Amino acid sequence: MGTFSIWHWLIVLVVLLLLFGRGKIPSLMGDMAKGIKAFKSGMKEDDDAETPPKAIDQDTQGTATTAADATVKKDEAAQG
Repeated sequence: MGTFSIWHWLIVLVVLLLLFGRGKIPSLMGDMAKGIKAFKSGMKEDDDAETPPKAIDQDTQGTATTAADATVKKDEAAQG
């Protein structure tokens, strides 16, 4: 009584096909796959949004440096 025989599964399959039709089940699976892909890309975008971008400053020689490099150079200039 705890397991289903092959006949039980065949009856369930026939009922599903009668309810949804042959074309409806593949379209449902396609929609489900699109939803999963959209969820994954949304999660990836959230991870990208949490990391702040590095700011780029222009130093006196005209070369671009990151904000961390500019802070170190300002500290070095103040010390000596």
